[in-house]
Amino acid sequence: MTTPGRLASGAIDLGEVKARAEARQKNHEAGPASHGIATSITVTMDNLENEVLRRSTQVPVIVLIGTSRSPDSEQLRADFTALAANAGLSFIFAYIDADTTPDVAQVFGVQGLPTTIAVAAGRPLADFQGGQPAEAIEQWVNSVIQAVGPQLEGLPEGAPAAESAEPEDPRLDAATDALNAGNFEEAIRIYEEILAEEPKNAEIKQARDTAMLMSRLGSTPGDTDVIAEADADPTDPDKAFAAADAEIVAGNPEAAFNRLIALLTRTAGKEKDTVKNRLIELFGLFDPTDPRVLSARGRMASALY
Repeated sequence: MTTPGRLASGAIDLGEVKARAEARQKNHEAGPASHGIATSITVTMDNLENEVLRRSTQVPVIVLIGTSRSPDSEQLRADFTALAANAGLSFIFAYIDADTTPDVAQVFGVQGLPTTIAVAAGRPLADFQGGQPAEAIEQWVNSVIQAVGPQLEGLPEGAPAAESAEPEDPRLDAATDALNAGNFEEAIRIYEEILAEEPKNAEIKQARDTAMLMSRLGSTPGDTDVIAEADADPTDPDKAFAAADAEIVAGNPEAAFNRLIALLTRTAGKEKDTVKNRLIELFGLFDPTDPRVLSARGRMASALY
């Protein structure tokens, strides 16, 4: 663990967060105090600026970037949630699912999962990687609160704590349960059902595309080096697709985009359409204004025409 006196180097690209938030042209206003302030939240690109960066000017925000595939991550999430529920809003716990929202996880530039970062006044303050006993994280959180809590603005006077917000659509709970159980096909089915009713719901489409990616990864033998295989046979679409998925999850989308754009130049007809469609699907995992996506889209167009 790093202590509050040591900055977590390069943990958050605030410029990228601000650019994305402005580009989305949405009014990210914090919920009114009469509705309560959640002690624990799940972070998306829509609420990152307000519920993490701005909130951290009031109280410390403890951010966990994790995955349901890691027992350490799940235990940390449970421990932080319980700790926050009993902390009297002296800090807020924020969870980022690296599997379902990889674009948010990549903003923090983490090197491994799970990673925990304390954010105060919009800046990373302290961090640690991997699991820790409940007693250790409680001491760590207390040290963060003691170090910076008195220097922050504080929450509005009388602001009540609220239960952690749950998705309004109960089907999203079912989809989350399916994802946690590794039943990606069921999660995809639920997301498709919602999209049939709300075809313009970009968040659900992103969740579906992420579940599709995780389903593909789950069918790949764990001892297979899919990137090396694709590098050795760059004209094989299936190998290129598997490698691109692995590169996305590893936090290297540029490599994934470059690989498939190169494949576009080597294919024709229906095979070319298949590669194009996979690229578009991978673009959908990220904010459409992400510079990496914009650059790759331009190069994809050149490769197509």
